[in-house]
Amino acid sequence: MLSQYPRTDSAALNRDAEITRWALAAGQGDREAAELFVQATYDDVRRFVAHLTADGRAAEDLTQETFERALPSLPRFAGRACARSWLLAIARRVVVDRYRRAAARPRIADTDDWLGAADRAQPRHLPGFEESVAFRDALRVLEPGRRQAFVLTRLLGLSYVEAADLLGCPVGTIRSRVARARRDLARVWLEQPGPAVLAAA
Repeated sequence: MLSQYPRTDSAALNRDAEITRWALAAGQGDREAAELFVQATYDDVRRFVAHLTADGRAAEDLTQETFERALPSLPRFAGRACARSWLLAIARRVVVDRYRRAAARPRIADTDDWLGAADRAQPRHLPGFEESVAFRDALRVLEPGRRQAFVLTRLLGLSYVEAADLLGCPVGTIRSRVARARRDLARVWLEQPGPAVLAAA
């Protein structure tokens, strides 16, 4: 579960190259390539912004906003880096901008317990539901820098170099953050024993 796309896998590297080719073709006006690019990267962007914000409800809007920014910028994409990394950098800026806008205006909620209301709206009794919730909750308590590094490398499959480039820090920092995130997650799971939580590991 923790590494869906190992970077040593040649199929994953070929997939990144294919996504980059679609991005370049889309930048030259190929609509079919643009469609393929969006389809191939949509879930990665959605997972990334959901983990950055820890707000699944906002993830869809933030994902849409990411593509609204990215697609008009494709003619300027030169392909010097993987298109998926380029897109996730845009997604990160979208999230940062959303936080800045939210900080500049008062927060409004229809209920005092909006988090509880969102939790009650989730489908239950589905295979993997409890494990998914346990894993999401464990990620939520990580320090933001560690959570970003972990999500990028272990869930989205970016290399340490790509994650470092995306987050603007040294590769060693990414390695350290991922190692500490693993340690923190292990501690959370050990503090909450039970088959559902352990299965999430």
